[in-house]
Amino acid sequence: MPHDGIPHHHHDEPHHHTPPDGWKNTGVRVIPGDSLDANTAQTPGMNRAAAINLARVGAQKIWAGTVHIHANAKTGAHHHGALESVIYVVKGRARMRWGEKLEFVAEAGPGDFIFVPPYVPHQEINASTDETLECVLVRSDNEAVVVNLEIEPVEKPEQVLWVDPIHKAP
Repeated sequence: MPHDGIPHHHHDEPHHHTPPDGWKNTGVRVIPGDSLDANTAQTPGMNRAAAINLARVGAQKIWAGTVHIHANAKTGAHHHGALESVIYVVKGRARMRWGEKLEFVAEAGPGDFIFVPPYVPHQEINASTDETLECVLVRSDNEAVVVNLEIEPVEKPEQVLWVDPIHKAP
């Protein structure tokens, strides 16, 4: 260990070797938006398309793609097993319902992020009557795990507003 007590990483560490192509084709990859792969796990009511996964770019720990939900449409209830999911709303209005009876609800608009923890039953709803809901989706594993559920939703879900645990509102 160096004299300052902080371990320093060197470029000659064995797991940081430069590949034979010098990273040309194994380094950064740009995936054009019009070349996403719709051949991924689907839930009724939404179109998922994969951009980043094991098969396409060799991703080991994440999955990323897009989700489109048509105006007035909603998905079936589902969860994603042990995976964490992040949804970023690009366009439109997302209404999320979640819980064992989909008894909780919150809405998100363009620029908002949605976090879905593992095993949480949820449903995505397009809250707009005339605009497609367009989102970017990132998951914490390279598998697109989707478990579609049969849930009888409650009539009036309870609205839940987010409170930042780090910067609590006054």
